[in-house]
Amino acid sequence: MAAEYYLELKGVSKAFPGVKALDNVSLSVRPGTVHALMGENGAGKSTLMKCLFGIYKMDEGEIFINGEKVNIDNPDDAMKKGIAMVHQELQPVLPRSVAENMYLGRFPTKNYGPLKVIDHKTMYKETTHWLKEVGMDFNPKTPLSELSIGQMQSIEIAKAVSHDAKVIIFDEPTSSLSEKEVDVLFKIMNDLRDRGVAMIYISHKMDEIKKISDDITIMRDGTYVGTWPVAELSTDDIIAKMVGRELTNIYPARENTPGDVILECKGITSIHEHSFQNCSFNVRRGEIVGFGGLVGAQRTELMEAIFGMRHIQSGEISVNGNKVITNAPSKAMNAGLGLITENRRGTGILNCLSIKDNTGISVYNDYLKAHIMLDHPKINKIVDDSIQKLSIKTPSMNEQIANLSGGNQQKVIIARWLANNPDILIMDEPTRGIDVGAKHEIYEIMVDLVKQGKSIIMISSEMAELLGMSDRIYVMCNGYIRGEITEPEDMTQEKVMHYATMF
Repeated sequence: MAAEYYLELKGVSKAFPGVKALDNVSLSVRPGTVHALMGENGAGKSTLMKCLFGIYKMDEGEIFINGEKVNIDNPDDAMKKGIAMVHQELQPVLPRSVAENMYLGRFPTKNYGPLKVIDHKTMYKETTHWLKEVGMDFNPKTPLSELSIGQMQSIEIAKAVSHDAKVIIFDEPTSSLSEKEVDVLFKIMNDLRDRGVAMIYISHKMDEIKKISDDITIMRDGTYVGTWPVAELSTDDIIAKMVGRELTNIYPARENTPGDVILECKGITSIHEHSFQNCSFNVRRGEIVGFGGLVGAQRTELMEAIFGMRHIQSGEISVNGNKVITNAPSKAMNAGLGLITENRRGTGILNCLSIKDNTGISVYNDYLKAHIMLDHPKINKIVDDSIQKLSIKTPSMNEQIANLSGGNQQKVIIARWLANNPDILIMDEPTRGIDVGAKHEIYEIMVDLVKQGKSIIMISSEMAELLGMSDRIYVMCNGYIRGEITEPEDMTQEKVMHYATMF
């Protein structure tokens, strides 16, 4: 007789130096269901899943699969036991093809005389099959470097499905997906549910949780809060249980008064014909300018070009009325710009360094003794102030940033730029993969910055965030700015989508 729960974790505890990440946590998942796992950043969700997947070795606890106790020593062992994981932070091998990334570590082989060689024909055929299974139509020979972050996420989902797993962990799988791609993912998940697959779904997006999940387990500060049928909890109930307090309004009231134009961009055009073309916009002092659009609209590419990370074929950039050339990030920084990138893992954090180094690197040149030695006491104060102000959960500033949760890593990146004190801060998906409590804290930081006269450009794919935080909105589609929304009564989802689909 099959067990009621296909997967059970009982009494799981895990400690890192200076912090107890998990304290006697349990989780039970029924077959053929989607089980949401929710909590603030730092609550221990990803740590719990890494213990299940064999990435971390738990200090205490037991794992049962279909009623049988098992030991999982590493990810390969987990996959052999029918567990697959779609990770929040992608680690693609960019120069290699879609197929090679799909079959990394498990290439199909054939005998070639006395040698075993990779069976490319079989690999490409199977990759095409699994991509079709998840509704994606990529050429399996395409280098992964040519795909967007959202498309890379889709490849990871196809990879997990290809293992024919009985348990699939989805850790923030929609953080980089378009609305259409999310619909495709949910169709896949519904098909998997019909096949009896047990799924664990980590997300901070309440509408998704309510739409796709059957059950929900909530964690807080490394402990188990409880499990409920998702239909029994309202959004407010979930938030209150996650944060231990009520958030009456996630978007804080703004008291900023936009002033004169501080940044003016005219006719910014990429050297690549399929990227951003003839883009003109301005930003005033003390305002939040939102940039909306669907995945592939070229919003990120445009902002990276303005910050000197991409080449511009033509166009002018002016700061405070003075023309500037930002053909390198250092020149953009000297002109008063800062950029928080969309890809936190790839272009944001310095993974092998400490919180102190990740925060202080933007100001190290400003704190030198005799031009050769770092003034550590002053730098320590800046970093410590940032940790306190942004409520970064860490045992110390010397902790390696890789040991922090995704949300706390994002706070460290924000702290880096606050230390550099830019006049114009570009924030690309600033709350991607961050829980509602941390989002509210970041929104308050943004509101405080513009109240001080700073200017923010915010790229966001979350419609509520875009509408709730922007003073003005530019909407891009297919590389062009299709419209500007300036009046509060016009800031609607319908208006944004109208411009976002204006090919």
